[in-house]
Amino acid sequence: MPDDRSSAAPTVVRLSQYTKADQEEILGNGDDPFGAAPTGLTWLPKEEHFGIRHEDRLVAHTGLLRLPVAIGDTKTEVVGVGGVAVAPSMQGQGLARLVVTAALEHARTMGPQHALLFCRPPLVSLYQRLGWHPLDRDVLVEQPEGRLAIMPLRTMVTPLHDNARWPSEPVRLFSLPM
Repeated sequence: MPDDRSSAAPTVVRLSQYTKADQEEILGNGDDPFGAAPTGLTWLPKEEHFGIRHEDRLVAHTGLLRLPVAIGDTKTEVVGVGGVAVAPSMQGQGLARLVVTAALEHARTMGPQHALLFCRPPLVSLYQRLGWHPLDRDVLVEQPEGRLAIMPLRTMVTPLHDNARWPSEPVRLFSLPM
């Protein structure tokens, strides 16, 4: 039986920008494509963007942003990963793995020892298969007007370097979440 998918292997490219129109190209124009609206949180846009195109259409994306954080009494930085999206018609083909892996390769050049992301509970197992580890404690994030909020989504981390170890201490993000 012929396969109507392109035989060319998907390639991750660095995107010079990532707009609302790009997001809609991948996920459609729903009001809450990431399922994060119920958190009531304000989010930061990412600064570095990676994507996969298929037949001249953007079908996958991951964004990165360097952020200040405290782990216990130690102030440091992490690379925040967010905006991970794969077009519904392309899911199950390993595109999330490809685009996240390429983004993490770049993140290794950015300086921080760890990458951090927030995800809905149904996605935890996907990220665990990609080498991420869930944190077992609440994470505080900043919100407008100086408010602090407990992140209601699952926080996950992955080392960016072989010797990086995540301490088991309280975590506070000194910015809006990404």
